[in-house]
Amino acid sequence: MRDGCEGGGRPVVLGGTERGGDLVVRKVADLTGPGITTRFRMDATDLGIPVRAPDGRLLFVFGDTFEEARVGGGWWRSPVALYGRMSPDGELGSGQGELGSRFVWTGAVGGRHAQQLRPYAHDGPSFSTVLPTDVITIGTDMYLHVAVHQGFGNVRWSEIWRSRDTGETWHPTPARFPGTLHGGMFQLLTWAVADDGYVYVLSTGFQRDKPALLHRVPAERITDPSAYRSWGRRAGRWWARGRRDRGWAWGGRPTPVLSGRVGEMCLRPVDGRWLLTWFDEGGYRIDALVLDTPASVCETTDADRVTLIRGGAWGQEDDTHVAQLYGGYVIPGSTLDDLHLTVSQWNTAAGWPYRVMHFRVRGLTGTP
Repeated sequence: MRDGCEGGGRPVVLGGTERGGDLVVRKVADLTGPGITTRFRMDATDLGIPVRAPDGRLLFVFGDTFEEARVGGGWWRSPVALYGRMSPDGELGSGQGELGSRFVWTGAVGGRHAQQLRPYAHDGPSFSTVLPTDVITIGTDMYLHVAVHQGFGNVRWSEIWRSRDTGETWHPTPARFPGTLHGGMFQLLTWAVADDGYVYVLSTGFQRDKPALLHRVPAERITDPSAYRSWGRRAGRWWARGRRDRGWAWGGRPTPVLSGRVGEMCLRPVDGRWLLTWFDEGGYRIDALVLDTPASVCETTDADRVTLIRGGAWGQEDDTHVAQLYGGYVIPGSTLDDLHLTVSQWNTAAGWPYRVMHFRVRGLTGTP
């Protein structure tokens, strides 16, 4: 338990490979690449952040995207998005429900070809690209948090876009956050809405060299930066008995709740719990935690984490080892014991592969 993290609740203890359980991981298929997303003119792309749109369709949001199967291969845009569904006639059609089937793309935002969600020129004088970090549906509206880069990793600011037509068009909101906010740890985030009416937000830097912070905001004020409150240590005060209070509270000083070199994250309510998956740059792997509440994350230790997929070397990959992996976003419809993820891969030396893949994880809570 991390000292001083009062009120967070207890983490759920899992039974995975790190503790001798029967975790079963399988790569299902590539989701992007030649012959898969060619018709959308996006053979090279990454991230694929999934969300259930208000009309029930699945929407996946992608980062830097190129027409040819290589980074820099023409018609650069970001973000772009595709709609899709699970086909009952696919590879995994074995009575396992919707997510036991192969994925099928049904269309692109923007028409026949995947268009950039907002118009701007790349490598401009003010910024070079805009990258998505997470997307959320609240009622009939969708919100997309994006980071504005001047060179990758140099985040000038981040902001929130909104769609009121199930992801077909996006418009900026008043929400803009400086790149330096909270010591640069509010550049890349993940968020999810809870039954208590709050959106819970985990955030970190885009450089994969920082821990993560926790915040919350009333769902109806998600576009109001002044409404976000950090979970952290309170400023000390003297109580009537002369005792100094150093506890944690909403509105306290931003205090790391997830240690390590945190990369892309995905926080989602699943099966009455909270599931967090993230890319651990320091450990070169995608890990998971199952929590009672979002604030439970600060009571966990390394022993509570379950490693889902490890990094590996090129030419030595298998279902549980992926070279130059990152991402790890939960596909809607997943359960704790039948978890589906989008995982990215980029060969930075060759420029290809640069793609999004579909992985399936069985037995996260010990019942594969």
